[in-house]
Amino acid sequence: MTRSGAPPMVLPQPLGLADSRFYLATCALVVGNLVFPLLVHRIPDAGRTLLPILFFTLIAGWRYGAKVGLLTGLLSPLANHFLTGLPPAALLRELLVQSALLGVVAALVAARSRRPTLALLALVVGVHQALVLFPQLLQGGAQACFETFRLRLPGLLLQILAGTALLRCLPTRPQSLDGSRVG
Repeated sequence: MTRSGAPPMVLPQPLGLADSRFYLATCALVVGNLVFPLLVHRIPDAGRTLLPILFFTLIAGWRYGAKVGLLTGLLSPLANHFLTGLPPAALLRELLVQSALLGVVAALVAARSRRPTLALLALVVGVHQALVLFPQLLQGGAQACFETFRLRLPGLLLQILAGTALLRCLPTRPQSLDGSRVG
């Protein structure tokens, strides 16, 4: 908490390709996107409902910018597919697009805000779902689109609530590799 009682601002920290933290952050977030789905998939059909492979991509885009969000969004489904067989090959291309899109949308919203709020993360998740579900609306109709949204709702709420909480717990300024504050 700050002196005013408000939570500290968690400003996005876009990382460039020349920064070693770019690669460390991307690797750590991809590992998170490997471990979290492994835990969630222990519950039958929970993967389709809780959308665990998207969680750390949301964090990546919001906290570290579009490049980390995009790379995390692309590497996570590929790593999961080659290491665990999930997502199935038939869904891999679709999930690659969805995941990369989430990382970029999160980065775009974060770049224009001061701190993560429930409303802003709901905006990110809502815009992402609108973009993802629009083709289904055109192909399968409103009923199929609504059923997909209803199935995903617990995962969307998890992204919003847990994402906001995690982003607020992160340090307000990045740290160097030796743990000292940067900036």
